[in-house]
Formats: sequence, structure tokens, C-alpha cells
Amino acid sequence: MDIRYGTIDDAKMLAEFGANAFYDSFAKDNTEENIRLFLESKYSTELQRKELSDPNVLFLIAEIEDEMIGYAKINLNSRDHSVQGEKSIEIERVYAAKEFIGKGVGKELMLACIDEAKKRDCDSIWLGVWEKNPRAIEFYKKWGFNEIGTHVFNLGNDPQKDYIMELRLT
Repeated sequence: MDIRYGTIDDAKMLAEFGANAFYDSFAKDNTEENIRLFLESKYSTELQRKELSDPNVLFLIAEIEDEMIGYAKINLNSRDHSVQGEKSIEIERVYAAKEFIGKGVGKELMLACIDEAKKRDCDSIWLGVWEKNPRAIEFYKKWGFNEIGTHVFNLGNDPQKDYIMELRLT
């Protein structure tokens, strides 16, 4: 498995992969309308192109033989009021293809995210995770993330509760 930085040429691939990964993970627990609204607002090729052009956003793409099997999206200039670190980054997404879940993709992406934070002299990493996603919550706890607060995550027309979790690096 190789991990590389995303480029503008990856916009269409990221839009499709992200939409599919989100749908696979959350469609069963949400209405079709709210899923559709969310996917339309967050996973267009145009939006991915804009994010890939933003110097405060990084995409780390996991590949095997040039085929994407997962990715992480990092926001370098994002903050939540409950974050305790002085200088932090946000992991907005960690996605793996359905057939690769549980096969080390998340682990490699998390290691790459931690490495990015350390390269940038950050003292913490934070993220939001849906309160009804126990598998992800346990994954983050295994890495040392602690729950420090909550915020609202709007999925279409449905305001949902996310736990804010932080990993202190110092």
C-alpha cells in the first residue's frame, strides 16, 4: 500500500469514492433524502477540485497498484472550541473501500495523518465522529483520541450529534 498526496487530477475520483464510502457507511441509518442532499452538497467533482486547490486542505490517498483503496482529508486551519491543543489539525474524513475495511487501510492513513501533524509541529489532532458510529469511535479511542465535546453535524435536513475527539501529541 502506498500513500500519496491528492492532486487536482484526483477530483473526480475523490468525489465518486467519497460519495460511495459515505453512502455505504451511513445510508442504512438515515433517510434517502438526507443522504442525497448531503452527497450533493459535499461530493461534487467541482467541490473536490476546489478543496484540492486549497492550501489548508490535504488529501492523503491510499493506493494499491495505482488503485485508490482509501483516503483521509485533513484540514490544516480548522478549530473547534473544545480543542485543547495550541496548534492542531482536523481529520475530516478517513475512508476505506468497503472490501478493505479491517485490512489496515485506516491504520496506514492514521499513521500518515499523525506524521503530517508532527511535520507541522502540531500538538494535537481533532475530529468529529457521529455518536451512532461505534466502530469509528472505538478505532479512534484505540489511537488515543479522547472525547472532549460535541457539535452538530447537519446531514441534509437532520441535525446530528458528533463527538469531538482529540489526540494530544505532546
